[in-house]
Amino acid sequence: MNFEGIGIRDGYCYVVAEVAQAHDGSLGTAHAYIDAAADAGADAVKFQTHIAEAESTVDEPWRVKFSRQDESRFDYWRRMEFSAGQWAGLADHCRERGIEFMSSPFSLEAVALLRDVGMRLWKIASGEIYNPPLVEAVLATGEPVIYSSGMSRLEELDGLVAATRTSGNDFALLQCASAYPCPPELWGLGVMAEFRERFGCLAGFSDHSGDIHAGLAAAALGAAILELHITFDRAAFGPDVPASITTADLPRLVDGVRAICAAQAAGNDKAAIAEQTGGLKSIFGRSLALRHDLPGGTVLTAADLALKKPAGGISWEERDALVGRTLKRDVSARRLLRQDDLD
Repeated sequence: MNFEGIGIRDGYCYVVAEVAQAHDGSLGTAHAYIDAAADAGADAVKFQTHIAEAESTVDEPWRVKFSRQDESRFDYWRRMEFSAGQWAGLADHCRERGIEFMSSPFSLEAVALLRDVGMRLWKIASGEIYNPPLVEAVLATGEPVIYSSGMSRLEELDGLVAATRTSGNDFALLQCASAYPCPPELWGLGVMAEFRERFGCLAGFSDHSGDIHAGLAAAALGAAILELHITFDRAAFGPDVPASITTADLPRLVDGVRAICAAQAAGNDKAAIAEQTGGLKSIFGRSLALRHDLPGGTVLTAADLALKKPAGGISWEERDALVGRTLKRDVSARRLLRQDDLD
């Protein structure tokens, strides 16, 4: 499988609705997020596959100490786990809804699990691109890979890109900043152009802003992939809620992205755009008419003439040729002047 077979391509912004841990360990809630993302028109829905024993220890610190029920980060990851059968059920649900199933792996065991459920589009989180065994295991699947670059400088990505090219996998790089929520001064939207120029790859944006504005801006700047966190409600529990948009706002974001892509695909031919709207000239344009009702026999002066809507009558450019001519009949100022009104 390559990007094109999945629908990722230049000229189209592929929208990934990131659930991450928003399900808070509830399988039913995870399935509900799939329906919400599909209903909104997203192209893919993405989770995170954590297997506590395989990726963490009790020494792992909290990024944000948000949970009152989990004594350690390790306990939290363990509570987030689903069984292999449950992951397969989530993947099947995505297929039923016509939306791509994705989940970021955080261990070799997670890679094996996701490979077994038939995942065909891989996302490696920004912290995991420094996990060589995991990257190698993902590349070994032969499937396309999306990398987040939140913790990396450009030069730090050179080796990763070289290894990916050697393996032959399609790949894309996402600009993001590991800030939750991410303020505008850290969006770094221009980095997408640097990715395209330096690495010759598709570039996109992983949004942690918590609103739709950054995603729309990224689409306007040519993002091939847009990933953003979603939540059912701003009052929901979880570490990523401040960096998420609500599922109520997701359709607005998707509609906006689709409109931007349509505008970009149409090109920037001003003549063609004007031709498409040329019929409006007859409505908004103007023609010569009289300023006041005048009787037949009046010799026209420049002061007698005015421009009034609509177009289609005698043009302003013909005004000088009318000065000095005589009206053959009474003419109302409420209609356009006609050539047959004149001698």
